[in-house]
Amino acid sequence: MEKQTNFFQSNTAKIIMVGFLTLVLLIPLQFVKNLILERSDRQKEVVAETSSKWGENIYFYGPILKIPYETHVESKVYDPRTKEHVSSIATELHTAYFFPEELKNRSVVTMVKPLQRSLYKSNVFTAEMDFTGSYIHPNFKINNIPNEDIQWDKATVVIRTTNLKSIKSQVNLKLGDSTYRFEPTQGVQNDSMSTLETGIVDIEKLQMADEKLAFSFGINYNGSKLIRLAPIGKTTTAKMSSNWHSPSFMGNFLPNDKHKQISSKGFEAEWEVLHLNRPFAQQSFDELPNVKGYAFGVDFITTVDEYQQNERASKYGFLVIGLTFLIFFLIQSISKISIHIFQYSMIGLALLMFYTLLISITEHSSFTLAYIIAGLSVIVLISLYSISILKDRKFPVFIGVSLSGLYAFIFVIIQMEDYALLVGSVGLFFILAAVMYFSRRIDWGKE
Repeated sequence: MEKQTNFFQSNTAKIIMVGFLTLVLLIPLQFVKNLILERSDRQKEVVAETSSKWGENIYFYGPILKIPYETHVESKVYDPRTKEHVSSIATELHTAYFFPEELKNRSVVTMVKPLQRSLYKSNVFTAEMDFTGSYIHPNFKINNIPNEDIQWDKATVVIRTTNLKSIKSQVNLKLGDSTYRFEPTQGVQNDSMSTLETGIVDIEKLQMADEKLAFSFGINYNGSKLIRLAPIGKTTTAKMSSNWHSPSFMGNFLPNDKHKQISSKGFEAEWEVLHLNRPFAQQSFDELPNVKGYAFGVDFITTVDEYQQNERASKYGFLVIGLTFLIFFLIQSISKISIHIFQYSMIGLALLMFYTLLISITEHSSFTLAYIIAGLSVIVLISLYSISILKDRKFPVFIGVSLSGLYAFIFVIIQMEDYALLVGSVGLFFILAAVMYFSRRIDWGKE
């Protein structure tokens, strides 16, 4: 019986109980993480809803010259009356699509005041996109189609795009000396994109092999999140400028480094894509190729939003609880002051309150201000509580300084992206070294 009593009063038993309590506190910590994820998902739902009303992602594919043509298929049909096979010629109507010889785009993207609904904000923009370029004579000979089967008088120009409802002006195509208006029409493919098509265009010049037919048009969008362009020109060049400070250049082609500039005031970027850089030809018969995987553009992202920062902070919860308990345990072992497991529990719950305070205050202010308020509240609470536990003011001061340093260290890691792992690893090394230094003289075998 005496041995059992001594065991539960030993440092070994106490550290086992503190370790077990730390593991138990991971359960409410997980609930806090779930709360953060739930609020984050709610934000995404509201942002998606408000953004859809303003304007969604922009994907642009065009302009494409569309020319109908005929093919004649001979078949033999058995006539039971004559008991002979009779030749029959069926005429079928097809469509050929021809991409521009040159395609140039100039886009100016302006981030406007964020849309706000309740506590949530969504980043939206306006995009002014101007296109110029030229077509050359369509090559039907590649499919052995004679000129008399080509319906030149029914040629049109089509563009395919998402976000049709958020186009903010009429889209007029200047082709040669004539102007045509794009109108919505039935999509040519079964996908999420919409099709705009002109009426019959005059392409008489294109029937002359040495002539080029120039075109130009502009299109203005309300949009959100991203812009993508399909490089369908034999030579495609694009220039984009914006007041957004953190672009993410995505897609199959990146901008030219020599012409890329990014600052706190915005960015400028330029792309050049040749037909040799992508695996589809300048003409397509019967259906358009799926070129979405070869598009390029910009994602207008928020690098680390406030919910991501809260989630990162909660991932260090185990570290904060474990190190705080370790500090109290070392003080207990060095000073011979007895700390009850209930008091450890109160300290652990106070540490968990930091994360609920952080997420709730963040939704009404900035993450930095919320972190300072939540951190100071918890540090002051635990420091004052430790005065009554430790019966001495020097230990609570040490605890307050240690917690301040720990929260400051975690805040720095949260703000970093490229060096977060490096700084975190170095910091943990020094924390471990400090623990080893202060615990070097403790006799773990004594009660």
